[in-house]
Amino acid sequence: MRLHIFILAVLTAVICTRAQIKHVDIEMSACLEEKHVEDLYELDGEEMAHASFTENKMVMTLPDFADPSTYEDGTYESAVQKQQTCLQGLKIYKHNYNNPTEAKDPPRSSIYPKDYVTPGVMNTLVCHVTGFYPPELRVKWTKNNEDVTEGVTISQFRFNEDGTFNAFSTLSFTPEKGDIYTCTVEHRALQEPLIREWDADDEITVPSIGPSVFCGVGLTVGLLGVAVGTFFLVKGNSCN
Repeated sequence: MRLHIFILAVLTAVICTRAQIKHVDIEMSACLEEKHVEDLYELDGEEMAHASFTENKMVMTLPDFADPSTYEDGTYESAVQKQQTCLQGLKIYKHNYNNPTEAKDPPRSSIYPKDYVTPGVMNTLVCHVTGFYPPELRVKWTKNNEDVTEGVTISQFRFNEDGTFNAFSTLSFTPEKGDIYTCTVEHRALQEPLIREWDADDEITVPSIGPSVFCGVGLTVGLLGVAVGTFFLVKGNSCN
């Protein structure tokens, strides 16, 4: 387990079973020094909400529903208290174990568009980063070798079952032929930045005229067949 190295986490997992369907509900409260504290709730691997310590409130991350889910009053205040407990426990742990060697796991990343790519139509590029520890990360985007900061987001760090973390960074963009985007990940477990490239030319394809040609030929042959059949039918009736 990596959570005992420079991070103290409190995990609560509830497994609900009904009609032989298993659901896993997790609350994670974690701290990595004072520069990174986190408290979030997940259901079946999907984040439901997290505590925003900059906005001083719980932030719901599920899509809007007719009957949206909410958390009871005091949930955010409870998250703040748990973070203080986590930081105090972390100091005691580091003192007792004489600053143990930090565990490090390098991230893996992938880049892909959220929707089908159409030239000139707004879309979203997704950079998924997973398998990293500790939960610190820097993600940078470029377009044609130029840094991009507008339209960039990054999610909360999410907990993997093996003790590592994952996160999503997104970039809102309008695809055009010839554009090349990159997602660069920096992490202390990497010897050099991890770069993933997305080439618009690989996703944008010119519509083929083949189907139209085949359709036209097929229609012509079909009409010719009808005409020939009608001719012989009329001729046969005339002979009778």
